[in-house]
Amino acid sequence: MSAVIEEHHEEHHDHKPTGIGRWLFSTNHKDIGTMYLCFSFLMLFIGGAMALVIRAELFQPGLQFVEPEFFNQMTTLHGLIMVFGVIMPAFVGLANWMVPMMIGAPDMALPRMNNWSFWLLPGAFGILIASLVMSIMGMGSAPNFGWTFYAPLSTKYGPASTDFFIFSVHMMGISSIMGAINIIATIMNLRAPGMTYMKMPIFVWTWFITAYLLIAVMPVLAGAVTMMLTDRNFGTSFFDAAGGGDPVMFQHIFWFFGHPEVYIMILPAFGVISQIIPTFARKKIFGYSSMVYATSSIAFLSFIVWAHHMFTTGMPVTAELFFMYATMLIAVPTGVKVFNWVSTMWKGSMTFETPMLFAVAFIIMFTIGGFTGLMLAIAPADFQYHDTYFVVAHFHYVLVNGALYSIFAAVYFWLPKWTGNMYDEKLGKLHFWVSTISVNLLFFPMHFVGLAGMPRRIPDYNMQFAEFNQWATVGAFIFGFSQLILLYVIIHGIRSGKPAEGRAWEGARGLEWTLPSPAPYHSFTHPPEVRDDEVHT
Repeated sequence: MSAVIEEHHEEHHDHKPTGIGRWLFSTNHKDIGTMYLCFSFLMLFIGGAMALVIRAELFQPGLQFVEPEFFNQMTTLHGLIMVFGVIMPAFVGLANWMVPMMIGAPDMALPRMNNWSFWLLPGAFGILIASLVMSIMGMGSAPNFGWTFYAPLSTKYGPASTDFFIFSVHMMGISSIMGAINIIATIMNLRAPGMTYMKMPIFVWTWFITAYLLIAVMPVLAGAVTMMLTDRNFGTSFFDAAGGGDPVMFQHIFWFFGHPEVYIMILPAFGVISQIIPTFARKKIFGYSSMVYATSSIAFLSFIVWAHHMFTTGMPVTAELFFMYATMLIAVPTGVKVFNWVSTMWKGSMTFETPMLFAVAFIIMFTIGGFTGLMLAIAPADFQYHDTYFVVAHFHYVLVNGALYSIFAAVYFWLPKWTGNMYDEKLGKLHFWVSTISVNLLFFPMHFVGLAGMPRRIPDYNMQFAEFNQWATVGAFIFGFSQLILLYVIIHGIRSGKPAEGRAWEGARGLEWTLPSPAPYHSFTHPPEVRDDEVHT
């Protein structure tokens, strides 16, 4: 029987469905990975356009272009789209594409569920963007209470579209949980013979741990938004003090999800960087096992730091101390990772192609973001920093200069494997330098205006902050439009790039580089042999 199946399989090897059906009904991990990445790129431009509205309004003090109400809608949707619509789908897209190839699997373990988990996303974000379109047409208001949707702003005072927003968040959550189950099932069950856990690439490890985080915290978010729903529509008072509830409880539930969530967005980035740095340093990663243990430690500690977002809510001093020390402790495994990346580069035969440039910039700027996070972890200092632009500077250095930069690095690194063509190196470097200069022009001044006391999420501000805000706005527009260079690089690479070799980069090792470029539609129909020179340890 097995021989018959094998024969049948060979007959149809590399058979690609065609037309729109290929994309609608696809169960192929590469197609679904491509759809995730394209969706994420589209959302980057939509969320980025919202950021430019925010920055245009803040170019000068006083109310300039938009109503405060619309400004609040922009800050809310920008946050939601960037977190749930850009960073997370991009990493899931990278996981879909790369994890099966890295472990020598033929596909994801649950291909039909994979298709469904993608197609929930356009629906979820369609609902959010529809509420904005209706708001622009004067038919109600889009969500306007910030991406953290604190009660009672979202329960008692939220617009009618809040119920649709809750539905949208549920859909995103279901998509994330299904994606995570799929990744765990794939890694646990479909590794090639000889691919032990401690031989897996670091990217696979980071995603393995991230998937557990997703399964742990997404139901918590679902619980929080369901409680919001019943508070709004069914007369409960979970977050209403008048009915015996507690608005601060909402923050506890939200941040119990929210802090592991920020690690869900950065751990895969660590994985990407841990693939790129050894490739261009032409060395194996320094301290492989410590990287794995550091990732696991970060994941564990992420569950016991959530209330550092809430120092100013009147917590008992003992609780403040606990969360302060726990937050400082999480810096240790993160520091281990940075040390290992730098040690991998030490005395390596380094070349600085575009992926490496983005990876090195990631290390520097992510470290800056990490240190400002440590400043925010100090409870008495946080009373000054809380709800100022210093916080905005901190998390953008981690999420843009960190997570988004690692996605850019990953795109340049694996593009030859995806498309079969090399991109234009000069254009890649142009994209890197314009982005890097402008992104620092955008976010670095925010540290100073924040320390001087400029509040977040406010469309107007004091005259003293005008100059720094102007610089930040100029940086924002250059950074936003420089992503068009990336779009051009990708299209130009697909259409007329030089054909890439199977091992597109000289120092690349791993099972994915044993395949030809572009990777065949069905890879590893026979499990590959895992050779010691192809593993990362």
